[in-house]
Amino acid sequence: MLPRIGVTSVSFSKNQTLRAELLSVFPESCFNDSGKMSEADVISFLARCDAAIIGTEPVTGRVIESLPGIGMYAKYGVGLDNIDLEVLATRGIPLGWTGGVNRRSVSELALWFMLSLCRNTVHTSRQLASGIWDKDGGRLLSGLTVGIVGCGFVGEDLLSLLSAFGGQRLIVDIEDRSGVALRFGARQVSYSEALSSADILSFHVPLTEATRGMLGSKEIARLTPGAIVINTSRGSVFDEAALKEALRSGRIQAGLDVYSTEPPTDLELLAQKGLVCTPHVGGNAREAVLAMGRSAISHLVHHFGQKKPSD
Repeated sequence: MLPRIGVTSVSFSKNQTLRAELLSVFPESCFNDSGKMSEADVISFLARCDAAIIGTEPVTGRVIESLPGIGMYAKYGVGLDNIDLEVLATRGIPLGWTGGVNRRSVSELALWFMLSLCRNTVHTSRQLASGIWDKDGGRLLSGLTVGIVGCGFVGEDLLSLLSAFGGQRLIVDIEDRSGVALRFGARQVSYSEALSSADILSFHVPLTEATRGMLGSKEIARLTPGAIVINTSRGSVFDEAALKEALRSGRIQAGLDVYSTEPPTDLELLAQKGLVCTPHVGGNAREAVLAMGRSAISHLVHHFGQKKPSD
């Protein structure tokens, strides 16, 4: 019998191209057409499956241990904070994952946040729709100092996009990124220096205990007045209460694609004048969705030794 693949990701499940491509190799696959899943939902949904394609659904130790029949998890996306990697390793269960597969989709959105906040386009567009003609064109992105916090796949790609705008580029990373810095004419600096020096800080870090809440009230106090902070990584990297207070005072501006709770429930935060926000679409450009889905399928094909119809 062919392996039965359970797809917990709603985004993958909604994509007819990916569904067709998975079914062409694994015709017994099943899809999540219901919505967001809890631990219990994941366990129930995957109970009769041999492998899984997962997005942001919880794959905790409890989930893994409750599903002894799952021989492999394939990641749709790049973030791994929803997966208990230690339990997977202990049980010898492989994880199919390709880093950076959606990098351009995320880096383009980060660049858009920078441009839209610098040029004040979202706010003035809302005003214009209400009949207010306010020609406040903001400032140029060109020439500003931009700090990249977390210079992995996305951060490095964002540096390449920013090369046309001039200005200084700062890199903050726990690893030595001197090679990347040399290639893009950037400087690797401490987080402390980036906070006090950058006009814009864009965060591209995984969610760990070290990065949780790494932009809080103390860090915001060190930012230059009028600074822009952007988060396209994970919502809990920012202390949202501290961010809301800073936005309310008008001291900074922010671009958010991710939130500590998704969908976000703090409507007061979302309504702040200095905030531009999107519903976690950073990695969801059409091309990126297909790339992420095909990556997950390829890992399963390799694991089970299947052949695609075109092979």
